Amino acid sequence: MVTYTGKLVLAPMVRAGELPTRLLALKYGADLVWSPEIIDKKLIQCKRQVNDKLKTIDFVAPSSNDNKPPCVVFRTFPDAERGRLIFQMGTSTPSLAVEAAMVVIKDVDGIDVNAGCPKHFSIHSGMGAALLKTPETLCSILSSLVEKVGRPHEKPISVKIRILDSEELTLNLVKKLCGTGISNLTVHCRTTPMRNRQAPIRNYVPSIYKICQANNVSLIMNGAIQSLEHFRQLRKQMDLPETIGGMMADCAEANPTVFSEAPLSWPDTARAYLDLASKFDHSVNNVKYMLSRIIPGKSKFYQYFTRCKTMEEVMYVSQQMGSDGEVLSDPTDYLAKRREHERILKQKAGDMKAKAKQKQDQTTANKDSAEAELTNSEKRREGGLEVGMGKKRAKIE
Repeated sequence: MVTYTGKLVLAPMVRAGELPTRLLALKYGADLVWSPEIIDKKLIQCKRQVNDKLKTIDFVAPSSNDNKPPCVVFRTFPDAERGRLIFQMGTSTPSLAVEAAMVVIKDVDGIDVNAGCPKHFSIHSGMGAALLKTPETLCSILSSLVEKVGRPHEKPISVKIRILDSEELTLNLVKKLCGTGISNLTVHCRTTPMRNRQAPIRNYVPSIYKICQANNVSLIMNGAIQSLEHFRQLRKQMDLPETIGGMMADCAEANPTVFSEAPLSWPDTARAYLDLASKFDHSVNNVKYMLSRIIPGKSKFYQYFTRCKTMEEVMYVSQQMGSDGEVLSDPTDYLAKRREHERILKQKAGDMKAKAKQKQDQTTANKDSAEAELTNSEKRREGGLEVGMGKKRAKIE
């Protein structure tokens, strides 16, 4: 069973925590990686598929649009992630949490419940930080996961929370959570209304740690940890034991190699990330998002990558980037030609569609005209029959 004690880990991050980022973080020293939060109801829709081409396990949900292919909700690469992957779930219902966890439990190394995200998409249904206001529900979810998923499969259950408005309230909550049978507690050292630009409140950590220790629960602290060295300094300054772990989010989003003693420069990080993204057929939209986090806004490549629409274009632009991020060859003309080619193809497709519609309209009009003529002919014939019958009756009379 995976252990969390003293580990430096990658935080669960929507959009940023997808497979290429996780693999890059692991390659450069992350002890464990968290998946992005995935909602229980979404996961329940998924079918497990073995991707022989990529050597991945894909969890695929049907598309809500008939014209679009099924969507890969979660992808893991066991060769690199086995033994180090924690799956984070968004949930507010014990039964759904258990049902969703059972979908992935054989392919991950632990289940984590999100009880700290303050964003609307997480809290609108009582999930994320909203669970801090309903501790009974949160404890019920955790107890159910421990009893029905964790123990039978010998996998740890954990939870990530934020601190509450006072130390007393926070410690009372921690005591309840530690009584559910969880293996790890991650504490984001900010309250729900606080934003990441605000300094974290870490002075609760020693008291939280004592409660965790008494219940055989490991503790990971989260909030403004900037690097491996910074994490070590924090533990030393706060006189914390090395058994307390750390979780990095924003700095790891900007540079997933930050777990290393010697993180890569941003150009090398971008290239290393792109190698993994290309290898695993990653979504170009998510690739562009991550590049926008890795590449400084003042760099010309920030705008170059923004203008790309395909992975082919992204990879071409990356080849024009020097070792220090300088422009070896301006890709502006290349991108302009791609957009012009795209415009021409779009126009041709539009013209073909218009011709097809015109042909269909003409066919419909001809059909309507033929049907109208047939109807009129039948009416004339019926009228002639009625006149003939009238004359016949007149003769008989």
